[in-house]
Amino acid sequence: MPLFFIRFARASVLAVSLFFLFGSLVYPPSAWAQPPAIPLANVYHPGVNLKDYWVSEKLDGVRAYWDGEQLWSRGGHVYAAPVWFTKHFPKQPLDGELWSGRGRFAELSGVVRKHQPVDAEWQQVRFQVFDLPMQSAAFELRYQRLTALVQAAGSPYLALVSQSPVASHDALLEQLHAMVAAGGEGLMLKRKAGLYQAGRSDDLLKVTTHDDAEAVVVRHLPGKGRLEGMMGALEVKLADGRQFRIGTGFSDTQRRQPPPVGATVTFRYRGLTATGLPRFARFLRVRNDDPEFAPAPFH
Repeated sequence: MPLFFIRFARASVLAVSLFFLFGSLVYPPSAWAQPPAIPLANVYHPGVNLKDYWVSEKLDGVRAYWDGEQLWSRGGHVYAAPVWFTKHFPKQPLDGELWSGRGRFAELSGVVRKHQPVDAEWQQVRFQVFDLPMQSAAFELRYQRLTALVQAAGSPYLALVSQSPVASHDALLEQLHAMVAAGGEGLMLKRKAGLYQAGRSDDLLKVTTHDDAEAVVVRHLPGKGRLEGMMGALEVKLADGRQFRIGTGFSDTQRRQPPPVGATVTFRYRGLTATGLPRFARFLRVRNDDPEFAPAPFH
């Protein structure tokens, strides 16, 4: 075999080896995992039989899934939680949110997405669990077992989200307004007979004073006038493939460094247009539940 081909073959083997060696450092195996299959919420509407549901606070936190060994993000990445934080967690899977208090989402997001955790910051975080991933059991039974698991664990960083019955639609709205007045995000309804199934269903309903949804950024649109040289609006895509623009709700800092293309953003809106698109969409935040990124400045 010619010397050239021998050297080429050796170089190829070395390149592949280096890719897997250093690639595993930059993108660890956990970064390649599939997102956990978790239940997602629909929006509450009048007419729902509330006798079938329990109500709890809608936490303004970061969704997390404990697989018995590690905490996973909704996007399929592992949170770099300190060992002491999860030391006494049960070996069973748990579904919940990392939370550090009402109105502290931005601060919390910065804490949990760091590749190198800061102990002092994680000491302010709690894993608030609200479900036990068991596909064959109704939520009422799952919650009983979840309560026992949390109590037995005795971890100061593991907490149970309280569930309670709700009497009527009027009582639900009264509780909602009281929660929002106290700084809360809203309420969640869990169907007592519901099973643990991935995807959106009426087994889980969110109750808020506003509508919100998520979309993926597909393009940055340049600003004009005062916003010249910055991002003027985001063009985003809904899950059904339809696209629209979000032009309000951004600070100047966010306009200079807008959410990158491919990022998932949460927005608020007021009802739907005749074509079914969100009306008066307003940017709320990037869904920061994955390891931190540094978006490039807008050009």
